[in-house]
Amino acid sequence: GSNMQEMHILCASGVDTERVFLMKGDSVTLHTGVETNKQDRIRWYFNDTRIAQISGDLSKSCTDVQCNEERFRDRLKLDHQTGSLTIMNITNTDSGDYKLLINSSRFNIIKTFSASGVDTDIMSVSVMEGDSVTLHTGVETNQQERIRWYFNDTRIAKISGDLSKICTDVQCNGDTERFRDRLKLDHQTGSLTIMNITNTDSGLYKLLINSSNFNNENSFSVTVHGESYVSAAERDKMKRKSVNKGEPVTLDPVLKNPNGLKTWYFNDTLIAEITGDLRKICTDVQYKERFRDRLKLKLDHQTGSLSIMNIRNTDSGLYKLLISNSNFDTEKIFSVIVDGESGLKGTLVNVNHIIHVLLVIILL
Repeated sequence: GSNMQEMHILCASGVDTERVFLMKGDSVTLHTGVETNKQDRIRWYFNDTRIAQISGDLSKSCTDVQCNEERFRDRLKLDHQTGSLTIMNITNTDSGDYKLLINSSRFNIIKTFSASGVDTDIMSVSVMEGDSVTLHTGVETNQQERIRWYFNDTRIAKISGDLSKICTDVQCNGDTERFRDRLKLDHQTGSLTIMNITNTDSGLYKLLINSSNFNNENSFSVTVHGESYVSAAERDKMKRKSVNKGEPVTLDPVLKNPNGLKTWYFNDTLIAEITGDLRKICTDVQYKERFRDRLKLKLDHQTGSLSIMNIRNTDSGLYKLLISNSNFDTEKIFSVIVDGESGLKGTLVNVNHIIHVLLVIILL
């Protein structure tokens, strides 16, 4: 009682808070980092309400139903060997601060976890065949964290301890080469990019993160839409716009109510962006002069399309639309060719092979 309160006051200032990202419907394990014995007393709190404990005799372990309220009914699990706490089938009300108190004859420990980010049961991602998509982990990795990606329960990529052990499915599973040369891992975050996506890539992608402090699991349901009547050549043609000098051209990403920040780039320089109902055009001085009063952003139904009026020869080049979300990013590239730029035309035919950026259309 009073001794514990005094220890909490003395030690709280030195307690580090571990941040944990939650996804609705998933599960997460908060680790104590110790092996317990019968003399240890372990208590877990959620927003200062006790939700689980182990004391002396392990048979006295309890969940919040016995300890206090019923917020986590049948969704908590305690590891009797370590005292680690698993929260299952996470709901929107599970975001908050989790505190671990351990009292033993050898030491006292206070550990806190800040849990946030509860969103949806499974993040739904829709893309067109031949496009690319990046699935985000939502964390920054360190040498102690182990990240694994699964596709329909088959491991396809991992990072563990030594970053040199990163692998794709060809190395991870010799019997399947489904994603040969089409997966890319971000070493800083563990985010996974699937390139040149095909119909057979539709399915459930699961992310498992193991660290010394927590285990986390996120899921993405990826749906690939293929239009059999549109050939690969036709899809490639849709990415290129050929226009006569002086005419207008509209770059339409064919998006249906996409969420997230939408930014347009011309030859890798930002020229326009849309955030919610706010529009900003030409922040770069050079391109502000180049496109003076000739750019128009369409906000109807949040399509994010970009129109260039009275087009000039100097407007030939690559136009990229990047749509950024907290859980995934998508990208679409247009190559604009103004008549008379014959040299450029030949260069852009195989642009996707050169820069490895594929057309991505989100249908949300």
